[in-house]
Amino acid sequence: MAVDPEFVEHVLDLFSGLGPLRTGRMFSGVAVYAEEDAMFAMIAASQVVYMKSDETTRPAYEAAGAEPFCYTRGTGERQVTSLMSLPDSAMDDAAEALDWARLSLGPAREAAARKRAEKARKVARKAAVG
Repeated sequence: MAVDPEFVEHVLDLFSGLGPLRTGRMFSGVAVYAEEDAMFAMIAASQVVYMKSDETTRPAYEAAGAEPFCYTRGTGERQVTSLMSLPDSAMDDAAEALDWARLSLGPAREAAARKRAEKARKVARKAAVG
């Protein structure tokens, strides 16, 4: 199932206060990026928005009733606690959605920095071998 383009536009409008956003593919959904490479949200094919989280932000999401992203593999269901659902109340409230997005930017920036560092290590190893 694909993500409804109108739903993607609605979500991008909710988060537009962050500045320029871009999207990309993620699982069977759409990843939402701010600041070039900080993936702070994912729109699932089920039309649920999941926000980047970590051990410091997850309690706030849980207190608001958020659920982790789940998927099923041959080995059973898996939970991805680094992606927590955007509280329902934020889906119709741009100010609230923006507050959650700003909360998710911290973990998103950290994940992007780790990814950049790993990529740089791989390039350096390849250069050393080549």
